[in-house]
Amino acid sequence: MLEFPTWKKVMLWGIAVFGILLALPSLASLSNQQWPDALPEPTINLGLDLAGGSHILLEAERSQVAAKRLEDMEEGVRNALRQPREERVRIGDVSTEDGQLSFLLDDAGDIDRARGKIENLINGTGTVREWDLQVVDGQRFVLTQTEAGLDNAVSSAMDAALSVINDRIDSLGTREPTVIRQGDTRIVVQVPGLQDPEALKELIGKTAQLEFKRVLREASTEEVARGFVAGGEVVPYSAEEGFAGGGVVVERLGGIDGSTLTNAQQGVDPQTNEAVVNIAFNAEGSRRFANLTTKYVGERFAIILDDQVISAPVMREPILNGQSQISGSFTVQTANNLAIQLSSGALPVDLSVVEERTVGPDLGADSIKQGLLAMGIGTLLVMALMILTYGRFGIYATVALTINVLMLLGIMALMNATLTLPGIAGFVLTIGAAVDANVLINERIREERNRGRRVIAAVENGYKEASRAIYDANITNFIAGVLLFSFGSGPIKGFAVVLVVGLFTSVFTALPLTRMWVANWLRKTRPSDINL
Repeated sequence: MLEFPTWKKVMLWGIAVFGILLALPSLASLSNQQWPDALPEPTINLGLDLAGGSHILLEAERSQVAAKRLEDMEEGVRNALRQPREERVRIGDVSTEDGQLSFLLDDAGDIDRARGKIENLINGTGTVREWDLQVVDGQRFVLTQTEAGLDNAVSSAMDAALSVINDRIDSLGTREPTVIRQGDTRIVVQVPGLQDPEALKELIGKTAQLEFKRVLREASTEEVARGFVAGGEVVPYSAEEGFAGGGVVVERLGGIDGSTLTNAQQGVDPQTNEAVVNIAFNAEGSRRFANLTTKYVGERFAIILDDQVISAPVMREPILNGQSQISGSFTVQTANNLAIQLSSGALPVDLSVVEERTVGPDLGADSIKQGLLAMGIGTLLVMALMILTYGRFGIYATVALTINVLMLLGIMALMNATLTLPGIAGFVLTIGAAVDANVLINERIREERNRGRRVIAAVENGYKEASRAIYDANITNFIAGVLLFSFGSGPIKGFAVVLVVGLFTSVFTALPLTRMWVANWLRKTRPSDINL
């Protein structure tokens, strides 16, 4: 009990002091004090309920996912039926009306071959059948999306949208956003500390769908208004880029989309000094881009962003290195936003804002004040009770309790964790757990003394026996905290983080730290009795 080697003392004090030092920047921030710029500044982040910020609720259209699947299926069917060239199945009269894909075989004898070529497209890659196939009038194939397949597609699109939104918000430089799904087609976005919801909506609400397609010809204003033309797809010019109405007719299928991009960065054109976006393709995109620009050199290509043409240059020479440049009437800010949208990936579906609110910082400041007041009063009362009940051992417990709170704050700052109002409740709960551990130890020591054991033996057995109960209780709480973090969201996760980290700090301060202090006192004074 009395033997505490020097290395162990240095280690315990080093851990405690390190945790306290980590907490100092957060204490300075919470008390509105200036922290020296030359020193490291790991500070704890405040959640939306404490720091204020922006909250928006986004919703996707199920019908848009269905329309995109229909277009992808048409392109997939065309490619499957023409490969390999010597076994090509010829079709005509392709229609996508009423949400169904139908096409007529030129030769009724090709039914079995055609069915075999598109079977994989119909079944999909999962366990759910994606499409229903019917053969009408002996030669017409009709493909209809199944509800189960569409449900899977919507779920996948929403999961992908979650990832894209997270990437875009992180690029804003904000920290600890909350991005979670709500129901089948909704996403909740909360960004603490951001008081400009318009900028947030502008950044995450755009689909940023980039396409490169070959221009067949110019489209008249009437064709753009009508929205379609035989043999191609009509895409209007972007009004923001200074085009005077009209549009172009591009190849409806084929081309290259933004899914093959690996990088997008804002830059400056050295010849014009205008802001541009430099992009790079992956291996597959580079190959396709090289093939297209080689095959159609001397022709125009439309750069289409969110269904509008922002540029339609002539491809003067093949582009073989997989790198290109998007130019337009960009400012540095708009070019940077576009680069963020492209590099984080395109949203697979349009998201509309159905709810929006801004939480002011005043409410959060009041919550912090009241929460800290409650925690302070509770802590002082607990400390007073411990000192009155256990004397010197109560003083050790109160010092350990103070170090516990500071270490908890410091470790959360080091983890870049977010403190929410439930997190403050977690702090209070941690204080209770730490005191509970000291109560168990002191009561156990008291029992050992009442049984007639000597002071040192009583203290040693008290720590040993109480440790078992403390470890058992904290393991149970640890499992509960991990489950809360795994299955919870938002404020629940904030509470779980404080709870789990607090378990480690409370065990550290209640057992090895106070035991070191008690052992040092016993070794120096050799008391014949202790006041417990």
